[in-house]
Amino acid sequence: MQRILPTSESAVPLLIIFIIVPILELAVLFKVGSTIGVLWTFALIFLTAIIGVNLLRRQGLSTLMRANERMAQGGLPAQELAEGFLLALAGALLLTPGFLTDICGFTLLLPGVRGQMARSVMKRFAGNIVMGTQTNYTQSHSAQSEPRRPGQGDVIEGDYRRED
Repeated sequence: MQRILPTSESAVPLLIIFIIVPILELAVLFKVGSTIGVLWTFALIFLTAIIGVNLLRRQGLSTLMRANERMAQGGLPAQELAEGFLLALAGALLLTPGFLTDICGFTLLLPGVRGQMARSVMKRFAGNIVMGTQTNYTQSHSAQSEPRRPGQGDVIEGDYRRED
């Protein structure tokens, strides 16, 4: 039977994300606002969002280009997909008002940090991904000794007619 209610193990990260993080963000915003002023605090939040989105766009395009190159070579862009997920998370963190989320978002924009986190995400899910891919591969290509590459597919001849 499948559980519908969250377990206590899955409730703890949600508690941290939705209750503790906003409380910490408010405390930091109040402290910064009392130190440099409310208008400067808003300006700083707005500036970090603009800088973060511009960096995110560049990093995202770079990751997309690497994924396209990997697919053109016939490989699976697993690393690039994991980094793309982390870039989406970084974008969400950078657009969330607050300094703590901005720090986390900017940290994910660092290629070394993001690459290491992507590798750890891939290791965590590697068993599921490899088993599913290997099983499908062996069932559909058991007679072939080499894996297929793009452009090496079977040619299917036929006629077609366009109907509007």
